[in-house]
Amino acid sequence: MKITVAAMGNQVAGHFGHCENFIFFDTADGKITAVNTVANPGHRPGFLPNFLADNGTQVIISGGMGGGAVDIFNERGVEVVVGVQGDAQTAVETYLKGELVSSGSICHQHKHAHKCGKHN
Repeated sequence: MKITVAAMGNQVAGHFGHCENFIFFDTADGKITAVNTVANPGHRPGFLPNFLADNGTQVIISGGMGGGAVDIFNERGVEVVVGVQGDAQTAVETYLKGELVSSGSICHQHKHAHKCGKHN
Protein backbone atom coordinates (compact mmCIF):
# COMPACT_ATOMS: atom_id res chain seq x y z
CA MET A 1 0.00 0.00 0.00
CA LYS A 2 1.22 3.51 -0.75
CA ILE A 3 0.49 6.11 1.93
CA THR A 4 1.24 9.75 1.15
CA VAL A 5 1.65 12.55 3.66
CA ALA A 6 1.24 16.23 2.78
CA ALA A 7 4.21 17.69 4.64
CA MET A 8 6.26 20.70 5.57
CA GLY A 9 9.66 19.03 5.62
CA ASN A 10 9.06 15.93 7.73
CA GLN A 11 6.04 17.31 9.63
CA VAL A 12 2.41 16.80 8.60
CA ALA A 13 1.27 19.98 6.83
CA GLY A 14 -1.59 22.00 8.26
CA HIS A 15 -3.18 22.35 4.82
CA PHE A 16 -2.92 19.83 2.01
CA GLY A 17 -2.69 22.14 -1.02
CA HIS A 18 -0.15 24.47 0.52
CA CYS A 19 2.34 21.87 1.74
CA GLU A 20 6.03 22.05 0.76
CA ASN A 21 6.31 18.40 -0.21
CA PHE A 22 4.64 15.02 -0.35
CA ILE A 23 6.24 12.02 1.32
CA PHE A 24 5.34 8.70 -0.29
CA PHE A 25 5.60 5.72 2.04
CA ASP A 26 5.50 2.29 0.43
CA THR A 27 4.27 -0.26 2.94
CA ALA A 28 3.88 -4.02 3.15
CA ASP A 29 2.84 -6.29 6.01
CA GLY A 30 2.29 -3.31 8.32
CA LYS A 31 5.81 -1.92 7.82
CA ILE A 32 7.33 0.94 5.84
CA THR A 33 9.44 -0.49 3.02
CA ALA A 34 10.45 2.66 1.11
CA VAL A 35 10.21 6.44 1.46
CA ASN A 36 10.32 9.01 -1.34
CA THR A 37 9.85 12.78 -0.99
CA VAL A 38 8.60 14.90 -3.88
CA ALA A 39 8.25 18.69 -3.92
CA ASN A 40 4.70 20.01 -4.23
CA PRO A 41 4.28 20.48 -8.00
CA GLY A 42 1.88 23.38 -7.48
CA HIS A 43 -1.56 24.04 -6.05
CA ARG A 44 -4.32 24.42 -8.60
CA PRO A 45 -7.89 23.15 -8.37
CA GLY A 46 -8.20 19.41 -8.91
CA PHE A 47 -4.58 18.79 -9.87
CA LEU A 48 -2.97 17.47 -6.68
CA PRO A 49 -5.50 14.73 -5.83
CA ASN A 50 -5.25 13.35 -9.36
CA PHE A 51 -1.45 13.69 -9.38
CA LEU A 52 -1.18 11.70 -6.15
CA ALA A 53 -3.73 9.06 -7.19
CA ASP A 54 -1.94 8.68 -10.55
CA ASN A 55 1.26 8.06 -8.57
CA GLY A 56 -0.30 5.20 -6.64
CA THR A 57 -1.48 6.90 -3.46
CA GLN A 58 -4.05 4.78 -1.64
CA VAL A 59 -4.17 6.80 1.60
CA ILE A 60 -3.52 10.54 2.00
CA ILE A 61 -2.70 12.03 5.42
CA SER A 62 -2.88 15.77 6.09
CA GLY A 63 -3.72 18.33 8.73
CA GLY A 64 -6.52 19.94 6.76
CA MET A 65 -7.96 19.63 3.28
CA GLY A 66 -10.58 21.36 1.16
CA GLY A 67 -13.81 19.63 0.28
CA GLY A 68 -13.04 19.63 -3.46
CA ALA A 69 -9.85 17.67 -2.92
CA VAL A 70 -11.64 15.23 -0.60
CA ASP A 71 -14.31 14.67 -3.26
CA ILE A 72 -11.70 13.89 -5.93
CA PHE A 73 -9.82 11.53 -3.62
CA ASN A 74 -13.10 9.77 -2.81
CA GLU A 75 -13.89 9.43 -6.53
CA ARG A 76 -10.42 7.94 -7.07
CA GLY A 77 -10.78 5.46 -4.18
CA VAL A 78 -8.14 7.14 -2.00
CA GLU A 79 -8.75 7.11 1.76
CA VAL A 80 -8.49 10.60 3.29
CA VAL A 81 -7.18 11.04 6.85
CA VAL A 82 -7.27 14.65 8.10
CA GLY A 83 -6.75 16.39 11.41
CA VAL A 84 -3.28 14.90 11.81
CA GLN A 85 -0.31 16.74 13.30
CA GLY A 86 3.31 15.90 14.06
CA ASP A 87 5.98 13.78 12.43
CA ALA A 88 4.97 12.29 9.06
CA GLN A 89 6.60 8.89 9.56
CA THR A 90 5.09 8.56 13.03
CA ALA A 91 1.66 9.33 11.55
CA VAL A 92 2.11 6.56 8.96
CA GLU A 93 3.30 4.08 11.59
CA THR A 94 0.28 4.96 13.74
CA TYR A 95 -2.00 4.48 10.71
CA LEU A 96 -0.46 1.08 10.01
CA LYS A 97 -1.24 0.03 13.61
CA GLY A 98 -4.87 1.01 13.02
CA GLU A 99 -4.64 3.80 15.60
CA LEU A 100 -4.77 6.93 13.40
CA VAL A 101 -8.30 8.28 13.12
CA SER A 102 -9.42 11.04 10.78
CA SER A 103 -11.06 14.01 12.47
CA GLY A 104 -13.24 14.41 9.39
CA SER A 105 -12.71 18.18 9.56
CA ILE A 106 -12.84 19.61 6.06
CA CYS A 107 -11.81 23.15 5.16
CA HIS A 108 -14.64 24.70 3.17
CA GLN A 109 -13.04 28.02 2.24
CA HIS A 110 -9.48 28.67 1.16
CA LYS A 111 -9.72 32.08 2.85
CA HIS A 112 -9.15 30.39 6.20
CA ALA A 113 -6.43 28.00 5.05
CA HIS A 114 -4.26 29.19 7.93
CA LYS A 115 -6.75 27.60 10.32
CA CYS A 116 -6.83 24.23 8.59
CA GLY A 117 -5.39 21.38 10.58
CA LYS A 118 -6.27 23.07 13.85
CA HIS A 119 -9.76 21.52 14.07
CA ASN A 120 -10.25 19.17 16.97
